[in-house]
Amino acid sequence: MRSRVEVGGERRGVAVLVLVALGALIPVWGPEAALRGTGEADVPGSGGIGLLRTVLFAVLAVPVGELFVRRLVRGVPGAPPAAPRSWAVVANSVGFVAALGLASVVATGNLVPGGLGDIDVGGLYDSRDGKLALLEVNAFLAAALCAASGRPGTQVWPLAAVMVAEALRAHPTTEYGPLTGSGLTLVHLVCASVWVGGLVYVLRTLRLWGRAEAGAVLLGRYARVAAVLLVAITATGVWSSLRRMPPETVLDQLTDTAYGRVLLAKVILMAGVAVLALWARVRLARAQDPLTACVPARAEVYALGAVVAVSGLLTVLPVPIRW
Repeated sequence: MRSRVEVGGERRGVAVLVLVALGALIPVWGPEAALRGTGEADVPGSGGIGLLRTVLFAVLAVPVGELFVRRLVRGVPGAPPAAPRSWAVVANSVGFVAALGLASVVATGNLVPGGLGDIDVGGLYDSRDGKLALLEVNAFLAAALCAASGRPGTQVWPLAAVMVAEALRAHPTTEYGPLTGSGLTLVHLVCASVWVGGLVYVLRTLRLWGRAEAGAVLLGRYARVAAVLLVAITATGVWSSLRRMPPETVLDQLTDTAYGRVLLAKVILMAGVAVLALWARVRLARAQDPLTACVPARAEVYALGAVVAVSGLLTVLPVPIRW
């Protein structure tokens, strides 16, 4: 007869798979729903492209969070020597596949290829977007090799290259102030990756450590950093949005454009995430057992997963730039 722990673990596993499947529907079906009634044209293959970019964002956070939390653990007094098994090699490998898929789209003129014959690999070297796509492919491959080596910390450099490439890709040179936009996106992406990936690894570590006092210390240290990350993510997100939607047009665009509608959904989700983070912080400070803060923290992970999916959807919608 199976124990309650085994049954509970299976149920949590099934719940996670269901949530992942539902989250995948956001970038796949989201473009059609967001564009309905706006008069804006849909990008061919936007659902698949949005899903690939969502996967890229999600797996990027995994190794970044691991590297960050492992550094936090070094300063925790009395920390048990046990550490969760690294997911970095798998995550970077999945990122390589997702980046390869996105590069194939760029190689066919930003269209979903119908076959291998439609992909012009050599053409990637002739455009800015193509070079950035190749950079992401090679960087994820290098990160996977670094993670599998004896010095996994070296993967920070190829992961940084992916983030820089994504920031540059999101802001073409024809945009007003592209370097400013890329800088904001880079800070936003770094902070989001540390927050999401770090929280996942912290919860995995606490589950392994059990009721050790070091677990509450680690969670407290992460919570303090997460508060700073939330401020940085909010500031860069608002600034980036105002650059694309001037203040006098924001209210109209939040309801009349696909980008504005999805952005509004992301804001609402982020508000929910902030509430969950505050709830976890209060439990951590006031509860007799600080590790009860793991309950809202797990809910925060699921909500952040939805935010990542919505962020992937935003990248394939027409940007309503009005200068």
